[in-house]
Amino acid sequence: RSARNELVSTNYRAADVLLGQLRNLDNEGPMLVATLVNIDALERSSTLGRLVSEQVAARFAQQGRAMIELKLRHTMYMRRTEGELALTREIAEVARQHNARAILLGSYGLSGDMVFVNLKVVQPGNNLVLAAYDYALPLNREVRSLLGLPG
Repeated sequence: RSARNELVSTNYRAADVLLGQLRNLDNEGPMLVATLVNIDALERSSTLGRLVSEQVAARFAQQGRAMIELKLRHTMYMRRTEGELALTREIAEVARQHNARAILLGSYGLSGDMVFVNLKVVQPGNNLVLAAYDYALPLNREVRSLLGLPG
């Protein structure tokens, strides 16, 4: 039943697109998974942000990628630098400790009746974006609930 759920299948499609972009990246070393954050408040996430991260990571694992899950504190995730997002030194250090080849991360933002999601696979150390994908989810009752918004 869950494979037929629209949210799950949308997130699996997003993961498949990222995996397609990464096919030339060797599968040596694991990837870290960070929770998606609210683009307007990088220190905050939601059930939706955590669920999207979990589902995309699950799809990566199903396709043979070694994944390391981290329940990141906001200080480990990203910081704003003159309007740009940069990985903190702390997450770069965690990546080094785990010999992680890449970090799966992303953000989401609400607009009107949609939630826009951005996923990236980033190389630790130099912040090089190895793969990226954007998509939108309808701000329906299910998604509103996952965001903690009134029905």
